[in-house]
Amino acid sequence: MKIVNHRLYHDDDTPYPYQETPNKSGEMIPRFLVMHYTAGSGAEQSVKWLLQRRARASAHIVLGRDGSITQLAPFNVASWHAGVSNWKGIKGLNQHSIGIELDNAGPLTRTAEGDWVAWFGDQYASEDVIEAIHKNRSTLQGWQLYTRIQLETALELSETLIREYNLEDIVGHEDIAPRRKTDPGPAFPMETFRSHLYGRPDMTNEEILYETTVNLNIRSGPGSTFPMLEGSPLPQGTRLDLLEQEGNWLQVDVLDEVNGMMDLEGWVHARYVRQIQR
Repeated sequence: MKIVNHRLYHDDDTPYPYQETPNKSGEMIPRFLVMHYTAGSGAEQSVKWLLQRRARASAHIVLGRDGSITQLAPFNVASWHAGVSNWKGIKGLNQHSIGIELDNAGPLTRTAEGDWVAWFGDQYASEDVIEAIHKNRSTLQGWQLYTRIQLETALELSETLIREYNLEDIVGHEDIAPRRKTDPGPAFPMETFRSHLYGRPDMTNEEILYETTVNLNIRSGPGSTFPMLEGSPLPQGTRLDLLEQEGNWLQVDVLDEVNGMMDLEGWVHARYVRQIQR
């Protein structure tokens, strides 16, 4: 990926799809990158909505679950994605940030049959959902998982934008408008993104622990096909000691008592844990 005249291009000099939204203001100098979920049923539908004046909202990018990208505004033009917002003393983040909308249904409600339903009526299977308490809320909810290609593309895009515009930070809508918003939500690995994009203070292995960022299943092996262990799910905030890593899966020693169990060892997905200092 690369940026030419504030438009996104492939490395072979072909542009990514571009459809200009009317929901934008004048030029700006971006300082931050803001991540959102669309809370919609698909990327194509979200693009169509954000191209309508009556939406009174937009973003610079809509990123589909298949990794597809549609740009809606030049990166040096303010799009209407942040609303009333504040970050590090800066108010009105529309005028100071680039907004990325990731195709994702957002919060879900469990049906009597055990599946999950979005506000617009689409249903989702349990394997596509995590249960978590949002950091700005107090109730346990379901949240649609992001796809691997979607997150990989989002990370590459974030790297490209940060490099081009020297952006100071990556945040969620939930960070800049915590009383109003919950996107991109607990299913988005914000700490992993921040660590990759901006690094973190060096800590030795002896100083590092992990903690779960959601209610997280622990399994007998490194993959979702392995059975869940008794004691699953680990509550959000459970402390873990890393024993081994295989791809995106971590073998961990659970340091806290969980559901009356002690000395629990197993495998968890790295997407849903974060590093903490011992």
